[in-house]
Amino acid sequence: MPVGTRGSVKGLLPEQVAATGSQIILNNAWHLMLRPGDELIASLGGVHAFMQWDGPILTDSGGFQAWSLADTSLLGDDGIVFKSIIDGSKIELTPERSMQVQNNLGADIIMAFDDCPPSVDASTRVRQQRPELAAAHDQQIGHDHHQRLVEAIDRTARWLERCVAAHGRSDEQALFGIVQGGSDEGLRCRSAEQVTSFDLPGYAIGGVAVGESTETLHETVRMTAPMLPVDRPRYLMGVGYERDLVAAVRAGVDMFDCVLPSRNGRSGGIFTAKGRLQIRNARFREDQSVLEPGCDCQACGGGFSRAYLRHLFISGEMLGPILLSLHNIRHFQRLMVDIRRAIRDDAWSSLVQAWPVLGDPVAEGRSSLVPPDLAGP
Repeated sequence: MPVGTRGSVKGLLPEQVAATGSQIILNNAWHLMLRPGDELIASLGGVHAFMQWDGPILTDSGGFQAWSLADTSLLGDDGIVFKSIIDGSKIELTPERSMQVQNNLGADIIMAFDDCPPSVDASTRVRQQRPELAAAHDQQIGHDHHQRLVEAIDRTARWLERCVAAHGRSDEQALFGIVQGGSDEGLRCRSAEQVTSFDLPGYAIGGVAVGESTETLHETVRMTAPMLPVDRPRYLMGVGYERDLVAAVRAGVDMFDCVLPSRNGRSGGIFTAKGRLQIRNARFREDQSVLEPGCDCQACGGGFSRAYLRHLFISGEMLGPILLSLHNIRHFQRLMVDIRRAIRDDAWSSLVQAWPVLGDPVAEGRSSLVPPDLAGP
């Protein structure tokens, strides 16, 4: 699912997003609640009419902001009190309010309000770019990370019960519950039992990609996915790179969202089957080839050269980020199509041959997420 946080996949028209093969997109209820307001959107016909997207939409509940805004929010058993990123005012978000917001927005799939705890180690990027957030995470963890995880899964379960009770459009909107528990298998199992005790249309794996290592993320997904019902969609929230997706699919996950394709596209990052490129690099100054030969996206299919695209970025022309965003989203949709083909034909080795990035332990400085049986001899 491409991410359209504030009701827009940045820079792209709805029909362009659809042309990438995207069938469903994600909006963020917390951001839309702040601006322009969920009641206004409801009065204008809901998010589908508001953004002119006629496909399904999923809204995140705002629970992730408990992690991403921990330095400016106050977490309690009743909910979370946030400091508005718009005017600094105090905003209280409870399970009931989250359901009200998402009912007003009118998305097809809505997420339960959950408590997303930090990883035991804040990532280097967080510590460098947002030291106050890293300090807030450290304070939450204190001397007992396990106890913080226990608190989070029990609070998430209590909040889910309140979400189910407050959900006013259950005949129109599918409510998904979220499993927490960090990387602790016992706690993940306990959370899964709590969450799946509610008969919901789908279930999600939350609390990953919040600072833990790639290997830990991978193992957490591999142990958690089988804990969820086989007859309901399993959704991995906020993930990820190509190897993450393949490994998670093999663990039993069905749905994904991530900002990587469009965010990287806006900054000149290119995803290809062989690995990532940066269009601003001088080596592309005279490169007449398209971003990726064989790709059918609007950038490659339209014949735009790497030299031209580099020129757009160097010149600050908005068409550059648009075309790279389209390419990157299509890249991931093409991967998902090939994954479905590999499942149908039991052709995993062919998938790795077509997508070398899946088996490259050096790409992006990350260790390979491909299981040994997929990597082949």
